[in-house]
Amino acid sequence: MSTRRHFLSMLAAAPLGAASPDHWPQFRGPASLGTSGDDPRLPEAWSSTENVVWKTPVPGMAWASPITWGDRIFLANVASEGSVEPVKKGLYFGGNRPDIPQDPHRWSLLAIDFDTGEVAWETELRTSVPPAPRHLKNSYGSETPVTDGERIFAHFGYLATWALDMDGNVAWRRDWKPHKMRNDWGTAASPVLHGGRLYLVNDNEEHSVLTCLDKDNGKTIWEVEREEGSNWSTPFVWENRSRTEIVTTGTDKVRSYDEDGKLLWELGGMSSIVIPVPFAGHGMLYIASGYVGDQKRPVFAIRPGATGDISLHEGQAENDFIAWHQPQAGPYNPSPLLYEDLYYTLYDRGFLTCHDARTGSEVYGKQRFEAGANAFTASPWAYNDRVFCLSEDGDCFVVEHGREYRLVRKNSIGELCMATPAICRGSLLLRTAENLYRIG
Repeated sequence: MSTRRHFLSMLAAAPLGAASPDHWPQFRGPASLGTSGDDPRLPEAWSSTENVVWKTPVPGMAWASPITWGDRIFLANVASEGSVEPVKKGLYFGGNRPDIPQDPHRWSLLAIDFDTGEVAWETELRTSVPPAPRHLKNSYGSETPVTDGERIFAHFGYLATWALDMDGNVAWRRDWKPHKMRNDWGTAASPVLHGGRLYLVNDNEEHSVLTCLDKDNGKTIWEVEREEGSNWSTPFVWENRSRTEIVTTGTDKVRSYDEDGKLLWELGGMSSIVIPVPFAGHGMLYIASGYVGDQKRPVFAIRPGATGDISLHEGQAENDFIAWHQPQAGPYNPSPLLYEDLYYTLYDRGFLTCHDARTGSEVYGKQRFEAGANAFTASPWAYNDRVFCLSEDGDCFVVEHGREYRLVRKNSIGELCMATPAICRGSLLLRTAENLYRIG
């Protein structure tokens, strides 16, 4: 068993009182859940100065989350040599930018010392004019890297994938042809790693594919074409009692593949834009999509063992493989949160809902944090019986975990926040538009 798989199995079996993990190797953590074991060192309160162990400036603009392994934090970054248009907070129309910036941009991967916050190394990956446009609220570095403790894989969907060793030396690189994305919004789906293989989804308007690479040399093991338009959701490797599946969400279909790229099952009925990441718990797979302009914003809980098309027919709320379904509970940008027996949904406009994770029944409906808190992109996270919801304004609303809504406090850091934080070794690693904070 690989080091990473052994770590995942230990984490899955760990009791609720286990300490926060030593590694946070991918977007939303080891199991893509955004949760951590109880650890009294983890902070409930902070500000730009309170409970800040260190703060490291990160010039540039990238929304990739931090990841960690041991005493190193890894951060993908992109910095422009010219001026960058400020981000407008919240949901709005008019963020399309069809013209490609002509200022050179510098793509890099940083390693930051966990204890001191000092930059241990920075490897420049590429400096050039961007190959494609992006939405004003997207960045040229929105994909979160992934690591197995032997290499770090930095992926930019329209550009290339780099494999680096733990000292920052490039082991291999795969270049990708940029394809047109819907409305020129740019890419965002992060890579996932499993069993010596790197899985990449590139859903666009021209040639959508799921690619499986050998992590050691970057060569293609297999690739399947997908009848899909643009999507921004990271795939999920679902190890269930029946088999291992690579689950990909999409506007047209959710599709699950086996480890050889063979289609296992598919499901229609998603919203017209798909961003949240799938995850698993209680023996089920949870998938969601909730574009704010759609009436159809579903959540599905799926049992293992499905084959063929498992889409619900008109009037159905469940079938042999769909355990439960909520037609209008899906979020737009933030991924939902499974914490013990409760399924939380954070909406971009500043509401939180809660459902029973096993049955899908509503525990409580939409609760607004406060008037004016209406811009949320980062996914929520949880530990120590608290649920944390971070706004783009840098305000984190802390909610008591349970079957009744109770807002505990608000932590304000005063900087633009779009990236989902990491949890590691009793600390919260929070990336803003200007800095990386270690809060503990």
